Amino acid sequence: MLQYLIIQLDDTSTSYCHYYNGKRNRNLISIDTLKSGIMFGMKENLMIQYILPDYELPDEYYEVLESIDHSKIASSGSPYASVADVVVLNGWNKDYAFDIEGVYVLRVDKRTLFEKTSEILKVLKECARLNIVITDVEKFSDADFETYKSVLDSFSKELEALYVAGKTPQLNLLTDRMMLDGMNNCNAGSDSITLAPDGRFYVCPAFYLAPDDEDYGLGKSKVSVGSLASGLDIKNPQLYRLSHAPLCRNCDAYQCKRCVWLNRKTTYEVNTPSHEQCVVAHLERNASRALLMDIRKHGTFLPEKEDIKEISYLDPFDVRKEW
Repeated sequence: MLQYLIIQLDDTSTSYCHYYNGKRNRNLISIDTLKSGIMFGMKENLMIQYILPDYELPDEYYEVLESIDHSKIASSGSPYASVADVVVLNGWNKDYAFDIEGVYVLRVDKRTLFEKTSEILKVLKECARLNIVITDVEKFSDADFETYKSVLDSFSKELEALYVAGKTPQLNLLTDRMMLDGMNNCNAGSDSITLAPDGRFYVCPAFYLAPDDEDYGLGKSKVSVGSLASGLDIKNPQLYRLSHAPLCRNCDAYQCKRCVWLNRKTTYEVNTPSHEQCVVAHLERNASRALLMDIRKHGTFLPEKEDIKEISYLDPFDVRKEW
């Protein structure tokens, strides 16, 4: 059941997930399309999320944005970064001034994450929440998996020290799994849908921003799922639901993004993650298990939560017959 309407205000509005946005030519959504999108969201009782551009909007646009409850997503270079609910950093910037109460998304490739771990982990005590998105997770090798385990261990040690000191920063890679009782994935196409500047709906911004000639074995990826004029029309909508994801519905790496766009790009199936995505998610799950046990050594912590059980696999595909 849809819960969120994401409105991509401009072609150049920042990415906040795995996909890359290489658009440089401004294409601002028309004021009429924006108003119609908001009306659609109101009729469907959807929470609206705006993805803001890196330039100042005309006053009339801002008035329309503020006409309904919403959340704002903006890049660190946007004039709206100071009022955004989520600020996106595209790449690591050690000189960026974080807000202790701020929520941030850090989009980095694996090499930067591995090389800058000691710098990045310092951010945990400088903000309320940090979401790290690895932009090339599909390129992980066996050696990268081992390095990532070490990275997660470094983050765990810092988080343990902060929690013992009475602080409670959130890091999506580790603390989310400790808190969750069920899957909390991206759920694009199931819980959320995107309205683009062209007045059409897309499963998520990635499907709108994909190059026209990009092909994942299924034809062009830039395929809309309806429009404001004709209504929403998602083909085979069940495929975007957890109930129709054979591996994921039995999995307990609850913090996994289960990125629909990345699934389609790597496996040609929107409901099936790649080996790399699964292994990375399970390395995070196992590190979360160890972190929870370590924090509990210092006193009562999340007493209502059961321990995260130990598992013998990193890719659910390897135990699919048992399931």
